[in-house]
Amino acid sequence: MSERRSSAEHYFSENPKSSVKYGLIQTLLRGRRFVFVTASSVFSKKRLDTGTRLLIENMSLPGKGLILDLGCGYGAVGVTAARLNPSLNVIMTDVNARAVRLAQENITRNKVTNAEVRQGYLYEPVKGLKFNCVLSNPPVSAGLGTVIGLIGDAPQVLSPGGSLQVVVRSKISGKKLPSAFESAFGHCKILARQSGYRVLMGEKQYRSKHTEVHYRSASSNSP
Repeated sequence: MSERRSSAEHYFSENPKSSVKYGLIQTLLRGRRFVFVTASSVFSKKRLDTGTRLLIENMSLPGKGLILDLGCGYGAVGVTAARLNPSLNVIMTDVNARAVRLAQENITRNKVTNAEVRQGYLYEPVKGLKFNCVLSNPPVSAGLGTVIGLIGDAPQVLSPGGSLQVVVRSKISGKKLPSAFESAFGHCKILARQSGYRVLMGEKQYRSKHTEVHYRSASSNSP
């Protein structure tokens, strides 16, 4: 097994076994200063990676509502979203227990009061909730099929008008992930491009009144 693959598997491990080596990242995001504690076996522990930075600098946040940072790592995306708009309620999730602990530490360190962290696989920790926005730098190391599933399941957890915003590496995703957005949402918008990365967005459409009328009519005629 190559070193690269071994490291990638650690990021998506539920309970990493490697010894903990901590780090500290100080950075400027959306005009504000942030400090993030990082550690070994968590993605991009030495610096904020290009993809995550691109997502943060270009993410489109609603004025209020519930936000999900899916696969949060040490929490850069969710913490930034929460600080940018105190009217939002942010839930951050990750399968990696070490990442969850770091994200909680970074919520406290950056004086964020409108965010929480939950451990679990993809959407499992937020079952039954509806979000106005889902943000993710997805775990490509877990397999492209996992990422495609993440996109395909997104409409089920989004409120009408809500959006899924995902940063992907163009040479890895190719046409497959934009096609997954097309299948799930009927469209795929590109919010930003930089250094071989793209931020893709799909929005869940509101149900039209015409559709509602036909739905109710069908219901009223049923036995």
